[in-house]
Amino acid sequence: MTQRAFVMWPDPRLRTVAEPVGAVTDEIRTLWDDMIETMDAMPGVGLAAPQIGVMLRVAVIDASDARNRRIRLANPEIIDASSVFHEHDEASPNLPGFSAVIRRPRGVAVRFLDETGALTRRDFVGLEATSVQHQIDHLNGRMYFDRLSKVKRDMLLRRARKLQS
Repeated sequence: MTQRAFVMWPDPRLRTVAEPVGAVTDEIRTLWDDMIETMDAMPGVGLAAPQIGVMLRVAVIDASDARNRRIRLANPEIIDASSVFHEHDEASPNLPGFSAVIRRPRGVAVRFLDETGALTRRDFVGLEATSVQHQIDHLNGRMYFDRLSKVKRDMLLRRARKLQS
């Protein structure tokens, strides 16, 4: 396993929709292993492949306290979402030092290819649901701050640009 480097905002890959995975191969499994090592080093509860410059619809999450519930996803898509919302402070290693409170469905049902290549449906709730939604946003070329109002998003990005210059 290898820890991978993050691409930094405003890298255009963070705004690009990732390509679907045709099949779960040994290459994809190795990518998942590298992503888990990278996620654990952040530390974080999820990581999408575009965050490390790999433009494939691949993500990993582990929101467990013991860090022992690794979930590997290829081509994840939300097929149902709770009508109950909750707020969580979200951030990204692609824009370090910034975060924002984001409102998302408390639970989601997701269809994806698992580590065996089987098409799987799984329900996620709480922090796992927040993380999987956050990762799917990355796979769709979106950042968490895109979910903010225009005023809040512009303020956050203005501060980020100021610190980067």
